[in-house]
Amino acid sequence: MLRLLAEGCDYDEAGHRLRIPLGQAYLIATGVPADGGDTVTCAQRDRPGMLRSSSQRLVNPNHSNPTAREDVHAWIRWRVQTDPQMRDTARHRVGADAEGD
Repeated sequence: MLRLLAEGCDYDEAGHRLRIPLGQAYLIATGVPADGGDTVTCAQRDRPGMLRSSSQRLVNPNHSNPTAREDVHAWIRWRVQTDPQMRDTARHRVGADAEGD
């Protein structure tokens, strides 16, 4: 891990190359959990591989909302079209919306 970092890889690339989670890559390189659960001493801050910024992103990546993806909407439309109970519910909902309910 330290060799990959020394060669210029970041944790994203190193983890990808080794096929391990980024938090695990950080723990292997530094001996410190990436979740920030441990208090880091001055000596630990000087270890090779330590990030100067927060390491939280390595274990808690940004979340995405899959309901906003077009492929998810297409899948939902397909499910409604192929499921009789969902079709019936959709028909009733359209009727209720038209009546102002």
